[in-house]
Amino acid sequence: MRFGVNYTPSTGWFHHWLDFSLDDVKADFESIAGLGLDHVRVFPLWPVFQPNRGLVRPQAVEQLAQMLDAARETGLDVQVDVLQGHLSSFDFYPSWVQTWHRRNIFTDADVIDGQRFYVRTLAEALRDKPNFLGFTLGNEVNLLTESNPCTPEQAAEWIDVLLAECEEAAPGRPHVHSEYDAVWYESEHSFLPEHAANKGAMTTVHSWVFNGTAQRYGPLSPESVHHAEYLVELAKAHAKDPDRPVWLQEVGAAQPEITAEQAPEFAEQTLANVLTCSNLWGVTWWCSHDVDRALVDFPEREYELGLLTTDREAKPLGEAIARIVREAEPAPATRTPITLHGDRPSWGPGGAFFEEWMALARDGVRASIEPA
Repeated sequence: MRFGVNYTPSTGWFHHWLDFSLDDVKADFESIAGLGLDHVRVFPLWPVFQPNRGLVRPQAVEQLAQMLDAARETGLDVQVDVLQGHLSSFDFYPSWVQTWHRRNIFTDADVIDGQRFYVRTLAEALRDKPNFLGFTLGNEVNLLTESNPCTPEQAAEWIDVLLAECEEAAPGRPHVHSEYDAVWYESEHSFLPEHAANKGAMTTVHSWVFNGTAQRYGPLSPESVHHAEYLVELAKAHAKDPDRPVWLQEVGAAQPEITAEQAPEFAEQTLANVLTCSNLWGVTWWCSHDVDRALVDFPEREYELGLLTTDREAKPLGEAIARIVREAEPAPATRTPITLHGDRPSWGPGGAFFEEWMALARDGVRASIEPA
């Protein structure tokens, strides 16, 4: 079982790539390691790293390599997301896929060749580092389908091509892809549960209860604190391999749906529940540090998601996570199987199947989900 955190730099957010300070990164990693965590997930910004289809900036790649070395000094392994893509309500595209050069990032052959080049270039710098965990293709890339429409077949092909490039360029690492929960809950969505649960080394799930769960049922309701557990079990129901690992790659306590005072209890209950799941590879909390309020135009919930302040001080939520990491032991539960039914909207908050599974959870029953 791995416990880690999604790394949000304390100084400059992800814009820190423009004014990279290795000393700041080292100090951030020391504060993360101080919570007892063992890995970070990091996010290069695509337009900063690849400003032209034929150019991946050597200095940016070197800074990423230095970041991995700094993490190793503090005992942290590193998983690297490649195409950013989408982060905290902002989308980042290089100019060569925008405006006069607008091209679909999932379907255009030249763009995909450029993405493969980007993957290969990062892999050459990182693949021999002992603390490199592997690549995620990008953060919640399915959020980009509104401006880059694709069919399910095209989404599958894009995932396959880039995962193959990852494996060829950095063999033997657990390379994955990630989507937000539309992949499980929204009809007509081109990224499918079958993609999420069968492509890549592991299935990743991102559990956020501001998706209607906390609003409908309450921030500390059984539905909210079992949501991550439910998503893990829902993902397992779509896997062809019954032993396929699942990574809870994002989970967090977002305000205002969950107040700062409620966040430690939310974390404790959520993690206690998800640790009853079998085949759970690990948990990576979102996120490490708060966002400086000198940076404007973020949704309010993005500013105080951190386990640590921008001064690298542990918040009550961070102290709770540190205690959980010290004390928690995965304890896979004996589960009562129920059969999946309905369509994707019925699996989401307020849907018939969601309600059926949660009714069992409210009664103390741990349910597994069998494919239809």
